Amino acid sequence: MKTQELLQVLETHKDKALLFEYAPNQLVGANYHITEVKHIAVDSVDCGARTDSWKETIVQLWESPSEKDKTEFMSTYKALGILKKVGSIKPFDMTSEVKFEYGNSLFHTAQLFVNDYEIKNNQLLFKLAVEKTDCKAKEACGVPETVEKTEEVACCAPGGGCC
Repeated sequence: MKTQELLQVLETHKDKALLFEYAPNQLVGANYHITEVKHIAVDSVDCGARTDSWKETIVQLWESPSEKDKTEFMSTYKALGILKKVGSIKPFDMTSEVKFEYGNSLFHTAQLFVNDYEIKNNQLLFKLAVEKTDCKAKEACGVPETVEKTEEVACCAPGGGCC
């Protein structure tokens, strides 16, 4: 999801509670706050020596321990107000990819992509997901597009070849 689409979805549904699903059936607690918005410019070189660059908008979510019993989620209206204020201080690149940075004691901190969103009851639910790492230069590196499953042999098993 691009930053422009995020802001449009929030604007369209500003009368709803805003929820985030960070893993299947696992919600960021109602005690979350938006603690930081990062405007990131990535300038990279992949393993095939190709360069690339892009921008990202990263919205950090944090659960306040002092509000752990809170049951009412932040309103979309409030979140939109926070993001508009950020945009007035440091303008967004509306074409940049949006990620939400989140972690808790049961889930490693990660930058999560927006896979989808849904409107249910009086809630706007963003479904987040971790993107797996991948080789961007498969052809240059000689990596086949589809990796066939190989039979694993224990290293120190007879005939394993390493002991």
